[in-house]
Amino acid sequence: MSDHTGHPSTGHPSTTRDPLHLPADGMTDLLSDGLLVLDADLRVIHANKSALEMAGYTRDELVGRACSDTLAARDLDGRDLSRAWHPSTRLRSVSQIAEQTIVLRKRDGRDLVTSLSGSFQRDAAGRIETAIVSFRNAARRARTGVSGMEIVSTVSHELRSPLTSVKGYTSLLINRWDRLQDDQKQMMLEQVNHDADRVTRLISELLDISRLETGRLRLRRQLVDLPRLAANVVEKVGLEYPELDSKVDFPEGFPKVYADPDKVEQVLTNLVENACKYGSPHGLRIEGSLGDDCVSVAVSDRGDGIPADDLPKVFTKFFRRSEGRPTGSGLGLWISRGLVESHGGDLTAESNVGTGSTFTFTLPLLDLDKLQEL
Repeated sequence: MSDHTGHPSTGHPSTTRDPLHLPADGMTDLLSDGLLVLDADLRVIHANKSALEMAGYTRDELVGRACSDTLAARDLDGRDLSRAWHPSTRLRSVSQIAEQTIVLRKRDGRDLVTSLSGSFQRDAAGRIETAIVSFRNAARRARTGVSGMEIVSTVSHELRSPLTSVKGYTSLLINRWDRLQDDQKQMMLEQVNHDADRVTRLISELLDISRLETGRLRLRRQLVDLPRLAANVVEKVGLEYPELDSKVDFPEGFPKVYADPDKVEQVLTNLVENACKYGSPHGLRIEGSLGDDCVSVAVSDRGDGIPADDLPKVFTKFFRRSEGRPTGSGLGLWISRGLVESHGGDLTAESNVGTGSTFTFTLPLLDLDKLQEL
């Protein structure tokens, strides 16, 4: 797998021949890791049971088809790896695919983040005949090599700004209390309160990373009034972005959802702040809609939009676009998607360059009968 740089033609047809003689339902189905065998043209000629289950395909749907039509392998920068081998494979001495994080596309269109490695088989002339690829689900480690120190370094940098502000204003209040006007004191205390909230959110992000990656996130569900929560979020974000001009639009009688209000507020706050930061605080809309079995909340801005190359990356851990004011840890959207998915919903993004972006999350609709059974 590689980018689009290509490789020399092998002259081998993308056959159904399996030179390794791997049985379709043989020993490879006992492996817990996914295993694929690809031919020289990156067509799947064998897939074990784990690979099929992780990707959501049947054997008939996957075997014999090109990776570009099914799994659409990409690296964390969004580069397509499914159409050609890496140029380094032209060297017959290259026999391994080093372990790396690769994003595969599941049958339902969702991403499957994997830790992938493999090896090549070559013919007498040194040309690739097959590649044996193994992978495991790495969705809880969405970036290879992310160390604890990297996370600490990133979040520590983000903590420095609000803590500096808190320290500065509290020092002024202590040393000059009698000389400050009431409105000055009010302004400083409001800023201290706002920055304290920022610190709390950053610490919560650190905890959420650990809980999401280890599957230990606990939701404290209760009935949540989304229109009221959205209005509160806009009011709070308006303290940081006084120019915020937004409209909150929910249908009358919008149903409550059974969710963790703190987590939903965290998701919505992140989306509104991102819209102000990377889009525009003017003309922002928060709209609710009702489906058959879920509710949707969409946050839309009238900013410059997100380039098509960047759109698949926005939910990647530590990804920060260069446009706008690229502050933040680069963790917000990754965490937000994890929080929404932990509720049984989904978070998606759409964007048109020049007209703006829309981030939409869904939450399952409350079933009163099931709630009474809990």
